[in-house]
Amino acid sequence: MKVVWDEKKLGFMEGNNMRKEYDFTNARPNPYAKKLRQQISIRIDVDTIAYFKKRAEETGIPYQNLINLYLTDCAVRSKNINVTWR
Repeated sequence: MKVVWDEKKLGFMEGNNMRKEYDFTNARPNPYAKKLRQQISIRIDVDTIAYFKKRAEETGIPYQNLINLYLTDCAVRSKNINVTWR
């Protein structure tokens, strides 16, 4: 696959060091493509956030990453949660 830049459309980029043509025939697939993340909005109890923030301070890992690691571990282990509605 080759990509050719249209210099007229990219006129704002004059004086840059971009090549006019790039050759991607020997390009490798992105090894991290399966690990892409999706941003979501989720409501989490204040105490739960405080727990992960405390662990984040202790480990030096951002609390969002710790939450993701924990949820990933649960998914990999097919962990079932015991939920009782009252």
